[in-house]
Amino acid sequence: MKCNVGGIDRVLRIIVGLALIGMTIAGMIGVWGWIGVVPLATGLFKFCPLYPILGINSCGTGSGGGGFCK
Repeated sequence: MKCNVGGIDRVLRIIVGLALIGMTIAGMIGVWGWIGVVPLATGLFKFCPLYPILGINSCGTGSGGGGFCK
């Protein structure tokens, strides 16, 4: 797995994932909220399996800015 999720994309995925899971546990939304596991996992592992198919890489390693991916 090559890193393809970085920066703001990663932070947003983790926040959205935790929010969906939290709302499901609190009973605010139905069981579909467990889908929050997907953005949470992709944010934590820095890899989205859909990105290579779509040709997307938000990691920014080519910019020379250090980035989150190594």
